[in-house]
Amino acid sequence: MSDLNPTTLENLRHVSVATLCTQLFKRGFRNVFLQGIARLTDPSGGNLVGPAYTMRNIPAREDLDQISAFQDPNHPQRKGIESVPPGHVLVIDCRGETRVASGGGILTTRLQVRGAAGLVSDGPVRDSGFIAEMDFPVYCAGGSAPLNLIHHHAVDLNVPIGCGGVAVYPGDVVVGDDEGVVIIPAHLADEVARDAVEQEKMEVFILERVQGGAKLAGTYPPNAETLAAYAEWAKTRGA
Repeated sequence: MSDLNPTTLENLRHVSVATLCTQLFKRGFRNVFLQGIARLTDPSGGNLVGPAYTMRNIPAREDLDQISAFQDPNHPQRKGIESVPPGHVLVIDCRGETRVASGGGILTTRLQVRGAAGLVSDGPVRDSGFIAEMDFPVYCAGGSAPLNLIHHHAVDLNVPIGCGGVAVYPGDVVVGDDEGVVIIPAHLADEVARDAVEQEKMEVFILERVQGGAKLAGTYPPNAETLAAYAEWAKTRGA
């Protein structure tokens, strides 16, 4: 199972990736949102959340990447599917290559059955129509029918990778919502999740004020008067 703090896990299921990007920006992190991917599925249960388990691909080579390679149970792609710990997210480095799939329906089903939290890839998937109907979080670069062996050679598992232009280290916390995926350094997950919840409470209050006609100046961002009003507002709601 995921080794995330249960409170942190629950908080991250319900805050937006946009809020998390803001919290990370406040801590000096500017490149945390994966580019070129989108949510393929519409699973129940809130955001995708889990520690990263990574897979790295390099360009294929014709003498090695034949269909017979899959007969080897230790083929890194197949071994990776069988190695992702329950509650973790498989994050695949495809170098942004979109001409071939990074996996398909059978491999994604195996991840789901084994209890993985989700799949994130900066390449496409095949069987994308089937996968799109799964109750399992998948973020990728769309669909592509050709198999991975044409352009990918899976070479490493659970090592630092790049995915969607972002550095992903094993154990980093992956969060995905309707907008996309953010990567949170593991040592910051608890405080980022806590402060994200508070930020979103504050933004509910600010939105109410703006809807009521308040100007942005002094409201967003809040000045001392607005902060005092927020504190009173929060008390009335038990926040």
